[in-house]
Amino acid sequence: MFLDEKSIEVRSGKGGDGICSFHREKFVPLGGPDGGDGGRGGHVILQVNEQYSTLLDMGNARVYKAESGQPGGAKRCTGRSAEDLIVDVPRGTIVKDSDGRILADLTQPGQKWIAARGGKGGMGNQHFATPKVQAPRKCTPGEKGERRELFLELKLMADVGLVGFPNAGKSSLVNKISSGRPKVGDYPFTTLEPVLGIVQTNGHSFVVADIPGLLEGASEGKGLGHQFLKHIERTHTLLFVIDGFAENAYEQFTVLKSELKAFHPKLAEKPFVIALNKDDLGIENAIKEFKKHRQKVIVTSAMTGDGCKELVQALDEAVPHVQKKKVGWESKALESSKASGKKSGWSKKA
Repeated sequence: MFLDEKSIEVRSGKGGDGICSFHREKFVPLGGPDGGDGGRGGHVILQVNEQYSTLLDMGNARVYKAESGQPGGAKRCTGRSAEDLIVDVPRGTIVKDSDGRILADLTQPGQKWIAARGGKGGMGNQHFATPKVQAPRKCTPGEKGERRELFLELKLMADVGLVGFPNAGKSSLVNKISSGRPKVGDYPFTTLEPVLGIVQTNGHSFVVADIPGLLEGASEGKGLGHQFLKHIERTHTLLFVIDGFAENAYEQFTVLKSELKAFHPKLAEKPFVIALNKDDLGIENAIKEFKKHRQKVIVTSAMTGDGCKELVQALDEAVPHVQKKKVGWESKALESSKASGKKSGWSKKA
C-alpha cells in the first residue's frame, strides 16, 4: 500500500498558570509577593525522517497533542515547560492548511517546522507589585495552545524519474540497475505505487523512482495520472522507457512528452534520457525511427541486461554532482523521542 495524502490534527500544549503566593519566613515580616510564572506548553513539530518513505510510516494516528506546561510555584519558581512533540514525516512532504494554502515544504534531511506553537506560561503575582499595591493578588492563566487541521501531501524526492506506458519494462529496468525491487509481471499496471531505488556507480549513488505506467490523457486525470504525475515534479532528470517492440514506439515518446507538458510546462523542460527497451525481441525498426527524428536513445534489454551499463552512465552524467551521494551513505536514524516521564517541578529563575 502506498499512502501519499493524509489529514492530521495538531494540538499544542497549554501554558502553565502563574500563581499567587507570598513569601513566608520566620523573622521576615511582609515578605511580599513571590508567585512564579507558568511553563510554556509543548510545540508540535514536524520533522523529516529519511527512514520514512511514505506517509503510511507515520502510523494510524490522526491527532497529535503536546503536553501542557506546569503551573508556577512559590519562591518565584517557574513551572516546567513541556517537551515538544516531534512528529516524523517522510522527505518531500508538503503541508497545507484547510484552505489548500502551502504552509511548509519539507525537503531537507532533518528539516523541522513548528506546526502548532505551545501557549506561553501565565505570570505570577510577583510581576504586579507596585509602590501602591505591594501585596497584589493578581496572576494570569497560561495561554491556550493552537489547534490546527493540516493536510499532508507527499511528493517523492528522487534524482531520476522513470516515465513510460504500462508494460514498457520500467520495473524490470529498475530491478537491473538499482536496489529497488518493484513488482514485475506480464500484465499492464503491475506497478501500482511509486518505488525508489538507489543506483551505485563511479563511487557515488543517486536515486531513481519507478512511477506507475501512464496513459494518454493522464494529465486530465485518466487512469491514475494526476496521482502519480506529481511525483515526477521533484525529479531532476526524466528517463523515458519506451517499448521498442511496439509498432508505435516513437509515437509513445511524443505522447508522453505531450502529457507531461499538459500537466505542467516545466516537466517538458527537464533533461531526459530515452531507453529503448526490449532489444532482445528485435527492435531495429524502432531504432531507425528514433534516428530518423534525431533522438538519441540507449538501447536496452531488461531481460538480458544489455545496455544497462550504458544507461546508468548516461543517467550519471545527467544528474548534477551535488545531488549524488557517496557510496556507503545511509539514512541515519533520528534520535528516538525522549521518555515522557515528568521531571520534578520547578526551575528557579536567576
